[in-house]
Amino acid sequence: MIQESKPTAVGAALRAPAPGWAIEADVVVVGSGVAGLTVALRCAAAGAKVTVVTKARLDDGSTRWAQGGIAAALGEGDTPEQHLDDTLVAGAGLCDETAVRTLVTEGPDAVRRLIGTGARFDADDDTGEILLTREGGHHRRRIAHAGGDATGAEISRALVEAVRAAGIETVENALVLDLLKDASGRAAGVTLHVMGEGQRDGVGAVRAGAVVLATGGMGQVFSATTNPAVSTGDGVALALRAGGEVSDLEFVQFHPTVLWLGPEAEGQQPLVSEAVRGEGAYLVDADGVRFMQGQHELAELAPRDIVAKGILRRMLEQSAEHMYLDARHFGARMWEHRFPTILAACRAHGIDPVTEPIPVAPAAHYASGGVRTDLSGRTTVPGLYACGEVACTGVHGANRLASNSLLEGLVFAERIAEDITSPITSAPTSQARQTLQAAAGLATGEGPLLPPEARYSIQRIMTAGAGVLRSAESLARAAAQLERVHDEAAETLRRDGKTAEPGVDTWEATNLLLVARVLVAAALRREETRGCHWREDRPGRDDPVWRRHLLVTLGPGDTLDVRTTDSEAFPATEASAPLTTPRTKTESHP
Repeated sequence: MIQESKPTAVGAALRAPAPGWAIEADVVVVGSGVAGLTVALRCAAAGAKVTVVTKARLDDGSTRWAQGGIAAALGEGDTPEQHLDDTLVAGAGLCDETAVRTLVTEGPDAVRRLIGTGARFDADDDTGEILLTREGGHHRRRIAHAGGDATGAEISRALVEAVRAAGIETVENALVLDLLKDASGRAAGVTLHVMGEGQRDGVGAVRAGAVVLATGGMGQVFSATTNPAVSTGDGVALALRAGGEVSDLEFVQFHPTVLWLGPEAEGQQPLVSEAVRGEGAYLVDADGVRFMQGQHELAELAPRDIVAKGILRRMLEQSAEHMYLDARHFGARMWEHRFPTILAACRAHGIDPVTEPIPVAPAAHYASGGVRTDLSGRTTVPGLYACGEVACTGVHGANRLASNSLLEGLVFAERIAEDITSPITSAPTSQARQTLQAAAGLATGEGPLLPPEARYSIQRIMTAGAGVLRSAESLARAAAQLERVHDEAAETLRRDGKTAEPGVDTWEATNLLLVARVLVAAALRREETRGCHWREDRPGRDDPVWRRHLLVTLGPGDTLDVRTTDSEAFPATEASAPLTTPRTKTESHP
């Protein structure tokens, strides 16, 4: 039951003007990728009033950049059990097996429902059967793709059209700032800033009894990434400021094969999909030697962390800036029909993969950790849900299996919608929604905002100290440099009463600093190599000590509270049940 009380900004909040306008909904979904739009469609179909808030245009989420496809046991001879086995191996001992089993068993039907929504996957001209390919870590062909290498764009197109056809309210070009809570501590909506002019511009609020974070990743915390410019960790930062718990943020997957554009290249880099290797391309050094053979039974199709490490090792051995992906044997016809997007991207940068190998190097790609949830997407804050890359469901463990990301967003989005619209849920009815008071005059944050240029300082600090290769020394140096950025802004505010002006660039930079500090604190704490977390000074995997999760919350004065679980099992989220698993090894990071 939603209490009749005025929503308030909670915890540490971003410094921002008070909301000047407000709208009401049963559910507010933040993000417009596969996860967010699926939640919106399912909730709307159940009769809920839904508002979708997205940072750019409705079709500009991370989903549209996905090339390879969506993994599910759809092919003859494949089974969910085999998909589960491959996922658990890739996750390096930290997957929640119940979450993985949920993913692989519910995945095939979820994909079929996606097709029913209008998504068109590549199919055999004669039989109509969906064409499937392989990617790293998969022992079977189970990756459904669309437009050759434009799967994400096709899924995004279908879902956006369905949302518009359903008449779901959308607020585009809007950066969400902070969570609103009611007097009982339950989520009651969000504050947001609309970038533009019109009926809704500047800071406003969406009041709703259920808030779903589907904001995507945080790849922009590094200098080179496959993520779009909007991926600045906003959802993770919002959850932390609201008192939520994040987990496993140290496990950042670096995609092995990103088009190398030179040592000074920064920002979003073109991805060369793992599906290229799935169709038979191979990795070579400058001498044409296939260096992945003998390193893993699957060679170039080993899990991504192993391939990324293999590339980095060879680069270090040869003092090289990149390796090569050779697919000249595909021929022009296969390139043009199977990988038209990648072909165009390569040619735009002066490389023709039909006649020459593609220079590649690892770049930040995917956050396996995020805002911790249960199997219904509930976080540790009542009424706040998370799904997609922003969430940590336990599916990915220490390293995501290729093409499980779109499936995870799809499956857990459906579970969130079911939970929100269930008769026993505590999400508000329309009548209860109307009791929420106007959001104008909400308290705003008093902490410092970073200047826009701090974004580039943070990225360089993270790339140098917390990239593919990490050590106690590099991480400690990164932690100290990040704290200096934070402390200098805080001291300027304390001494002079000045801070950067509120705005999209300053809010994004401030969010990036928070998620960077959490990532580095967790990576420094995890003294082993596991999955995509590679510690040069701790090269072994230490199951007796480290087969467990790191949980982080934000404490007073922006301190970080880093804790570990007793085992690889997640404790229950506070939103769904009392915490029953004791936590140990508490550390406080200034």
